[in-house]
Parts: sequence; C-alpha cells; structure tokens
Amino acid sequence: MMNAAPALQPIAQPAIEKEANAAADATAGGQTLTLNGLRFDASLGILDEEKTAPQPIQVDAELNLGPQPLRPRDDDITHVLDYRKVRQIIIDECTDEHVNLLESLIGKLCERLLGLHGVLGVRVKIAKLEIFDDCEVAIRMEAGRW
Repeated sequence: MMNAAPALQPIAQPAIEKEANAAADATAGGQTLTLNGLRFDASLGILDEEKTAPQPIQVDAELNLGPQPLRPRDDDITHVLDYRKVRQIIIDECTDEHVNLLESLIGKLCERLLGLHGVLGVRVKIAKLEIFDDCEVAIRMEAGRW
C-alpha cells in the first residue's frame, strides 16, 4: 500500500505576490486631496450676535482617494476629483443655513464629502477665527477609511 504524498506547499506564490505588489507600487500611490485655509463667513453659533451676523471661519479638509495611478490615464479633469467642486461643496454646506453647533456643522460637512465618488475617508477641521481675542476655537473630525 502506497502512502499518499504530502500536500505541496505553494513556495513560489508569495514571491509572485511580492513581485506583483512591487510592480503595483511603482505605478500607483495613495492619493489625498487637501484644501487648507479656506476662509469665508458662515452663520454659526448659539450667541445672539452669532445668530444675527455671519462670522469668519476657516476650513481645512483632507480627502482620502485611496490608491491612484501615479499619472491619470489622460489629462482630462473628468477622470479625477475636481478640487474646485470640493471647495464649492465646503462653502455651500457651511453657508446653507444657520447652525448652532460647530459639531453639527462638521458632521454635516463630513457626510457630504464622504458621499463624493471615490472618496474613502475625510479629515475636516473647522475653526471659528474671532470668537475669542486670544485663541482660535476649532473642531476636527475624521471619518471613513485612512
């Protein structure tokens, strides 16, 4: 009676996977779209003066676009996330209506940015620039995958 041959372990497979990953790393990279220092006025806050007049805020946003080719397949804006659109979305979401809490506004903005095609994660910071004379007040939120 013959003994069954032991199952062969795939020795070459990990080497092939390493070569494929190295080749992929040479043609792609993790991409993040960043908008920093975007300043505009928004109706935000619980104080009487905040409810009657907009105040300056600053928004910083990072959008994780995940693995992207080192160069787009062509030089056409329709094949990438247009940062002009992202900028306008930030302004529109923050100025659409009065919001009492900075925490509410940042959550609303994160949800909107996460809904954009190809966005895996967002990091957003919203700062109230003139609420105090001696400091800036800000909230930062991270959502999605990083």
